[in-house]
Amino acid sequence: MFLTRIVASIFLIILTASPLKAAQIEGVNFDDSCIIQDMKLTVRGVALLRYMVFIKAYVGGFYLDQNHQTSDLFNDVAKRLELHYFHAIPAADFAKSTKIMIENNLTNVEFNTLLPKIEQMNSFYQDVKPGDRYTATYIPGAGTELSLNGKPLGIVSGYEFANAYFSIWLGKNPIDEGFRDHLLEKK
Repeated sequence: MFLTRIVASIFLIILTASPLKAAQIEGVNFDDSCIIQDMKLTVRGVALLRYMVFIKAYVGGFYLDQNHQTSDLFNDVAKRLELHYFHAIPAADFAKSTKIMIENNLTNVEFNTLLPKIEQMNSFYQDVKPGDRYTATYIPGAGTELSLNGKPLGIVSGYEFANAYFSIWLGKNPIDEGFRDHLLEKK
């Protein structure tokens, strides 16, 4: 009896010490939270983006400072978007799409003002293969950091750039409204 309790206690400790996954979509796990410069960001939503209706392109998880609502996402607050890819995509395609999608969400003046920063972000992109994961993290006061599979590729400064970049997926004219709405807990 005593030994059974010890084994059960050890099992419970191991189970609770393991990092829990908050969400799983299409077999891809997203952690329930992450820490960015002493700020805890929690996963708000996950979503699947399909290309041409039936092709799974990628899944994403959106994280926001635990003290903020998703309606605050375009304020100067920490945020993260993780994208897990199902297909190989060349860096040039990311650069082209980034430029087009940001332009779709800004005025001509805003876009031209941010163009040097857009080009800076585009220079960070690398080819991805199935299973790779890009992470974009906005850190107030520092900028938007792009990482591939956990390896930082570079940071683009500026709160205005962060808003423009995150608008690709979360703005008024996102890459896909359903994807956006699932990330923001609207569906």
